[in-house]
Amino acid sequence: MAPNSRLILTRHAQAEHNVDLDYSIPDAPLTPLGKKQAASLARQVSDLQKEADLIVSSPLRRTLQTTTLGWAPAIERLGGPGKVVLLPEAQECNALPCDTGSSREALAADPEFAIFNLDPLTPEWNSKQGFWAASEEALFNRARAVRQFLRTRPEKNIVLVAHGDILRRITARPKGISDYPWKNAEVRIFEFDPEYVDTEDCFLYQKEDVAAAGGYGPTSTELEIEEVEGKL
Repeated sequence: MAPNSRLILTRHAQAEHNVDLDYSIPDAPLTPLGKKQAASLARQVSDLQKEADLIVSSPLRRTLQTTTLGWAPAIERLGGPGKVVLLPEAQECNALPCDTGSSREALAADPEFAIFNLDPLTPEWNSKQGFWAASEEALFNRARAVRQFLRTRPEKNIVLVAHGDILRRITARPKGISDYPWKNAEVRIFEFDPEYVDTEDCFLYQKEDVAAAGGYGPTSTELEIEEVEGKL
């Protein structure tokens, strides 16, 4: 159905690094409150649960947990967690422990995450090098690759669960990266901009805000900015 698809973009619920402002936590999972936020989201977007045709998720633990809890009715209707598409390109931006995903082997060894189809996870996906690096060029290319992937999908209603920093880049406009402060467990709907849908950049434009089950949780990039400003 793309380029006419409705893109239901979702930020993960509260994770451990959002609470303690500690981005040294490896592949930071959801907090107990974050799990409640994600479960609450499932009820807040009940209509979208019935309409979603495809669920796509970043393969980090907090996004997989948000996907499992927040989109549970849709996942069950669509055939179970094995039908969720893991998209490594949608991982968070920085090369920090909290933003670096676990290996395929580690996820496969954990019953909570072994339920997913982990085939898209190559040995390099969490290397934070080359295409996966945290450089501006790599992040630009990766966010564009996410939009291009979504454009290739035939489904009408596509859910993508990802992270605040990469979502700002995925929803970039020709003038630059979005500065929108995504809340925890927030859902916003976008579509492809008709002016750019057939271009390499295939930019999006927002249709509506839908729900936010949690409050504002700073991303690791914003924490770094605050840390630098505090030293000035």
